[in-house]
Amino acid sequence: MHPRLSHFHCLVLLVLSSSVPDVRGEPPGPSIRANIAWQIALERVGFSPGIIDGSIGKKTELATREFQRVRGLPTTGKLDDATRLALSVHADNAVATYTVVSADLAQVGPVPTDWIEKSKLPKLKYESLDAALAERFHCSRGLLTRLNPGRKLSELRPGDMIQVPNIDTSAAPRGEHIEINLAEKIVRVLDGQRRLVALFHCSIAKAKDKLPSGESKVMVVSKNPDYTFDPKMWPEVKNVGRKLTIPPGPRNPVGLCWIGLGVPGVGIHGS
Repeated sequence: MHPRLSHFHCLVLLVLSSSVPDVRGEPPGPSIRANIAWQIALERVGFSPGIIDGSIGKKTELATREFQRVRGLPTTGKLDDATRLALSVHADNAVATYTVVSADLAQVGPVPTDWIEKSKLPKLKYESLDAALAERFHCSRGLLTRLNPGRKLSELRPGDMIQVPNIDTSAAPRGEHIEINLAEKIVRVLDGQRRLVALFHCSIAKAKDKLPSGESKVMVVSKNPDYTFDPKMWPEVKNVGRKLTIPPGPRNPVGLCWIGLGVPGVGIHGS
């Protein structure tokens, strides 16, 4: 049984080829490329800017400040020359070309809003191809649209080529401790000496009485989990009178990975 829980996003990672010109139209503008490169560089070293969208906001600046602090740089939150060098930001390869394959389309399927209808499906897939591609490349659908002007991304077919953020996950950080700050909605990963090695953004349970505090341990890690829908935990749902098993998939309520903690019913999850 999984109530609405604190979570952060556990992403499936992919390394792409280097940048090439746009498939259609003009290449993305230099400012967009520079911002994408900045966000990709932060993500590569484990300091997540949030979703990659080509726009520098509070999450990107926070990740930059935390990176600067760890590296002993002035904590400005800005991409100054020293930070650019430390992050190895390269705007010239911020965007890559990706060829759509049939496996991408196979990830798309119906996502009903009714819980009973959800329980009848073998898998809860992505609602559209552009949603699947955006999650695969850690970016917003809006950024994909900006990178591919004039393209109907939800109607792409195998063999079509699009521009995507050139994400790089070759050096995933590892830690021994996790701190979740519910007020900041920040997940910090620490090494054995309690030094910060990674940072992620998260959302948390809406009900304040469901927010845990104190220390716990990771008890289980389950990939592609199913979900037990208990109508007692969802009083606003009026048409379900029994527990339902919701199938796995990216649109499962707990996403593609469930990290169960020692606190009953509480875990870290995401998609």
